[in-house]
Amino acid sequence: MNTDIIKGKWKQLNGQIKQQWGKLTDDDLTVAEGTRDYLAGKVQERYGVTKDIAEQQVRDFEKGIH
Repeated sequence: MNTDIIKGKWKQLNGQIKQQWGKLTDDDLTVAEGTRDYLAGKVQERYGVTKDIAEQQVRDFEKGIH
Protein backbone atom coordinates (compact mmCIF):
# COMPACT_ATOMS: atom_id res chain seq x y z
CA MET A 1 0.00 0.00 0.00
CA ASN A 2 1.19 3.49 -0.83
CA THR A 3 2.62 5.49 2.08
CA ASP A 4 0.37 8.46 1.25
CA ILE A 5 -2.68 6.21 1.47
CA ILE A 6 -1.55 4.89 4.84
CA LYS A 7 -1.08 8.42 6.17
CA GLY A 8 -4.52 9.38 4.86
CA LYS A 9 -6.19 6.40 6.52
CA TRP A 10 -4.07 6.39 9.69
CA LYS A 11 -6.87 7.08 12.15
CA GLN A 12 -9.02 4.39 10.56
CA LEU A 13 -6.14 1.92 10.69
CA ASN A 14 -5.38 2.46 14.38
CA GLY A 15 -7.91 -0.18 15.43
CA GLN A 16 -6.48 -2.74 13.03
CA ILE A 17 -2.95 -1.93 14.15
CA LYS A 18 -3.93 -2.36 17.80
CA GLN A 19 -5.44 -5.76 16.98
CA GLN A 20 -2.25 -6.81 15.19
CA TRP A 21 0.16 -5.39 17.78
CA GLY A 22 -1.63 -5.04 21.10
CA LYS A 23 1.53 -3.96 22.91
CA LEU A 24 1.64 -0.67 21.00
CA THR A 25 0.22 2.26 22.92
CA ASP A 26 -2.00 5.08 21.73
CA ASP A 27 1.01 7.36 22.15
CA ASP A 28 3.08 5.09 19.89
CA LEU A 29 0.44 5.33 17.20
CA THR A 30 0.02 9.08 17.60
CA VAL A 31 3.74 9.65 17.17
CA ALA A 32 3.95 7.18 14.27
CA GLU A 33 1.13 8.99 12.41
CA GLY A 34 1.50 6.84 9.31
CA THR A 35 5.27 6.64 9.35
CA ARG A 36 6.07 3.08 8.38
CA ASP A 37 9.67 3.14 9.67
CA TYR A 38 8.60 4.39 13.09
CA LEU A 39 5.88 1.75 13.29
CA ALA A 40 8.36 -1.00 12.40
CA GLY A 41 10.78 0.37 15.02
CA LYS A 42 8.10 0.27 17.69
CA VAL A 43 7.10 -3.26 16.73
CA GLN A 44 10.77 -4.23 17.00
CA GLU A 45 11.10 -2.56 20.40
CA ARG A 46 7.86 -3.81 21.96
CA TYR A 47 8.08 -7.37 20.69
CA GLY A 48 11.84 -7.90 20.84
CA VAL A 49 12.15 -8.99 17.22
CA THR A 50 14.83 -8.13 14.70
CA LYS A 51 14.50 -5.12 12.42
CA ASP A 52 13.98 -7.40 9.41
CA ILE A 53 11.16 -9.31 11.12
CA ALA A 54 9.46 -6.11 12.26
CA GLU A 55 9.64 -4.63 8.77
CA GLN A 56 8.27 -7.85 7.27
CA GLN A 57 5.36 -7.81 9.72
CA VAL A 58 4.54 -4.23 8.75
CA ARG A 59 4.77 -5.11 5.03
CA ASP A 60 2.47 -8.10 5.59
CA PHE A 61 0.04 -5.86 7.48
CA GLU A 62 0.05 -3.36 4.62
CA LYS A 63 -0.74 -6.10 2.12
CA GLY A 64 -3.81 -7.05 4.17
CA ILE A 65 -5.25 -3.52 4.24
CA HIS A 66 -8.22 -3.07 1.92
